[in-house]
Amino acid sequence: MGVRGVADGRVLERHTGRGPLLIALALIVVITVTDIGIGTTVHLGPLLVIAPTLTASFAGPRLTALVGVLAQAALVVISVFHGGLTTTNHVAQLIALAVLSALVVFITYVRERRAQELSRVRSVAETAQRTLLRPPPHRIGPLRLAWLYLAAEDEAQIGGDLLAVARADHPCTRVLIGDVRGHGLASIGEASVVMGAFREGAHRYSSLPELVGAVEESVCRHLEEVADSTHEAGEHFITAVMVDIRDQGPQAEMLNCGHPPPLLIRGERVTFLNSRRPAPPLGLCSLCVRNDRTDPFTFETGDMLLLYTDGVIEARSPDGTFYPLAERVASFPASSPDALLHHLHRDLLEHSGERLADDAAFLIIERTSARRMSHADGPLLSRNG
Repeated sequence: MGVRGVADGRVLERHTGRGPLLIALALIVVITVTDIGIGTTVHLGPLLVIAPTLTASFAGPRLTALVGVLAQAALVVISVFHGGLTTTNHVAQLIALAVLSALVVFITYVRERRAQELSRVRSVAETAQRTLLRPPPHRIGPLRLAWLYLAAEDEAQIGGDLLAVARADHPCTRVLIGDVRGHGLASIGEASVVMGAFREGAHRYSSLPELVGAVEESVCRHLEEVADSTHEAGEHFITAVMVDIRDQGPQAEMLNCGHPPPLLIRGERVTFLNSRRPAPPLGLCSLCVRNDRTDPFTFETGDMLLLYTDGVIEARSPDGTFYPLAERVASFPASSPDALLHHLHRDLLEHSGERLADDAAFLIIERTSARRMSHADGPLLSRNG
């Protein structure tokens, strides 16, 4: 999502085009000529205030003030042709037009100041959100990645969903996708705790259960400090899936903490990786005892792994139908993570009517030949809906 808003009033004036301005100027000419032509029986001079008011709808305070001055000059011309500038009626009209034009210019100035402030706030917020999310690379180890984040709240890049990718020392790639209870900007603090703990522990711990235990410990220590205060203690939790993909061989394993199961795409076959050893969500702390065990699976060259959040499968169509993710994935040509993600993005928005009720995230991973291993190429795709 690019930075929106206006950095300077002159920028707005430069990009508005000549059409609307010519209309405002034409109104001044038409009103002036018509008023002079019909005589003193009808006074159209007060209508000149339309010109600066119209200009304020598309331009900044400087151009609005210039059009206001031209309207004032036109009213002076009208006054000269209809009895002079000293008549009570013309003096009242001139004063009224000057006051109204000044008011319009002031309102335009305030609007531009607020637009500039909003632009700066958006820029800072977007930078902070992107730094927190830290987009996964396009390629890491023997894997190709594509990802998409759709935030439910307007003007947000991220919310309660989280995803992260990190390299471990053994060597392998570790992947996290999760969903904080709730959605939107209020959940960013909780998501940051989980992602920070995952990134810190991904290279320290040799097994997924150890990594999950470290993340759980960090979450329990910090969650109440950053969690949404509208939820009671014990209601803060995060569903998550962590995956460990070895560089050599087809071995992989996952640990699912109450999250929707990933999809394994092998050729034309799409299967759910359901956990045989389900673990509780993160953040329940003293409410449950963790005894996490991993679920191994085979992830061969050419296979793709699709991780997602519940905002995807709970997206409803206008008639209330949930999004059939597995069926839709099976119907798309899975030539690459990029192509599959493109199809899913477009199809999900069409299904939901371009509006999601909850944050949604996709992360697609493809295992490539070990000979094609390289370092990160940079981010592939992020929101915008």
